[in-house]
Amino acid sequence: MVGILAADADFMIHSLTKLKVLGQEVYLTTTHVSLLIVCIGLIVFAAVVRAKLKDTDGKPGGLQNAVELIVEMLDGMVKSSMGSKSAVKYRNYIGSLFLFLLISNISGLLGLRPPTADYGVTFPLGIITFVLIQYNNIKWNKFGAVTELFKPFPFLFPINLIGELAAPFSISLRLFGNVVSGTVIMALIYGLLSKIAFLWPGVLHAYFDIFSGAIQTYVFCMLTMVWITQKIPEDV
Repeated sequence: MVGILAADADFMIHSLTKLKVLGQEVYLTTTHVSLLIVCIGLIVFAAVVRAKLKDTDGKPGGLQNAVELIVEMLDGMVKSSMGSKSAVKYRNYIGSLFLFLLISNISGLLGLRPPTADYGVTFPLGIITFVLIQYNNIKWNKFGAVTELFKPFPFLFPINLIGELAAPFSISLRLFGNVVSGTVIMALIYGLLSKIAFLWPGVLHAYFDIFSGAIQTYVFCMLTMVWITQKIPEDV
């Protein structure tokens, strides 16, 4: 009986249709659909806000006040972590990343499978962070980006190198693991306790989707900012 109920717990990525692109078979999955919905939602929100800001007539409305509050919070977060000079360069990216991750992580409330519950989504984000880290490392430290791998002792080079290369894996696996674990737990609850799973699962959704989703968004963005800032000299 338990085995039958467990079979109803669906937390896997499913293929929806098969397409042929340049002679190759490409599968459209639930991750692609969820990712597309999240991106369209953010684009529509940005378009609506832009249109509203043009028609304010000098009197800010509720939407403008809410958007300004969000922008000020994100701008303050970036400045406090990266400093005023670096914040100017990275606040747009960090702000966009924060909103994308937050909406993706809480999209389970809308019945979607969170895009960030797919490692194929979180790993590219980790790679972007890694590229930004190494870009700043080479830009500001020049050849020191290589020599620092041999400090404090040359025989520590392999460990230091692994530490540098591990960044995209650690940051992406942390986000993926936390989001997918919440997805699996909620799927098991609905699959195993479907007959009594009403009202009270909302408390778990509040934790796994809202609280945990917001925390993981903050952690991912914070680590990105800290790691980039570590490669920028303090006197810059």
